[in-house]
Amino acid sequence: MRPEILILGSGWMPAVGEALERHFVCHRLAQPAQEAPGAGAASIDAVGARVRAVFTSGTVGIDAGLAARLPRLEIVAVHGVGVDAVDVAALAARAIPVTNTPDVLTDDVADLAVALLLAAARRLPMLDRYVRAGDWEARRPLAPSRALRGKVAGILGLGRIGQAVATRLEGFGMQVRYHQRSTARVAYPRSASVLELARASDYLVVCAPGGAGTRHLVDAAVIDALGPEGTLVNIARGSLVDEAALAAALGQGRLGAAALDVFEDEPRVAPALKTMDNVVLAPHVGSFTLEARTAMGMLAIDNLLAHFAGAPLPTPVAPPVR
Repeated sequence: MRPEILILGSGWMPAVGEALERHFVCHRLAQPAQEAPGAGAASIDAVGARVRAVFTSGTVGIDAGLAARLPRLEIVAVHGVGVDAVDVAALAARAIPVTNTPDVLTDDVADLAVALLLAAARRLPMLDRYVRAGDWEARRPLAPSRALRGKVAGILGLGRIGQAVATRLEGFGMQVRYHQRSTARVAYPRSASVLELARASDYLVVCAPGGAGTRHLVDAAVIDALGPEGTLVNIARGSLVDEAALAAALGQGRLGAAALDVFEDEPRVAPALKTMDNVVLAPHVGSFTLEARTAMGMLAIDNLLAHFAGAPLPTPVAPPVR
């Protein structure tokens, strides 16, 4: 008999959806955080006692309240790397393992980070508007951009994705520095703090994990340290950056530019950021390629299959240290 699972979120690649239906009895709740009293809650109450696993995304996650309504829950498989939307501690208290999908999205997220950095450095969105509006044909003045060669890229969080970003940026002749709590086994120099990293960098690329412990790690002081010629790139989590401080610094010329794929209150973006020519915006699409999303989904399914077969989990998330 196929195990019954609860699927949180939507938009899975076709092959992933087909595999889920083939291996499991699937119950879907597209937006658990917005479920209205009545219909949504009743559907959970109707199936919750039979659900043995949850398949969710890194942004939807699962909180302790929903998990409590699933008394037979055995495992949570996250379709993504970040687990900041998952109450890992509450699950660990019930000995429920959590898995994620590292590695399979690393290259595509790193590619987007570099694309955003290039777009900000060479002002590609503004140049696109310049041509479309007829400003080139009208010979309106255009200031030059700046080259990347010789500039310093500071990587905040030198994990899998951070290292992939660093390798790519070296190919552009950039110098790489990094900061994270631990010292990585790399040749790049390590800054002792985020503030020190920002002071030493022309570009600050945020690749660190989200969660309460890293909220507003990039605050007003860090943004000011990056300076009026600096650029902030964020492909990690919106919570890492104080968005109000960022918008103020950009508007006042205390920061040169920003390129953002993630935001504090997704999908809502601060109105001020939408009006600025020195800001590049993307709708959280770092891993949004057919190849990466399919591989992520299949790895999440592999974790579920391994669990129900009594085999070791391919990619478990370490439980929190008490």
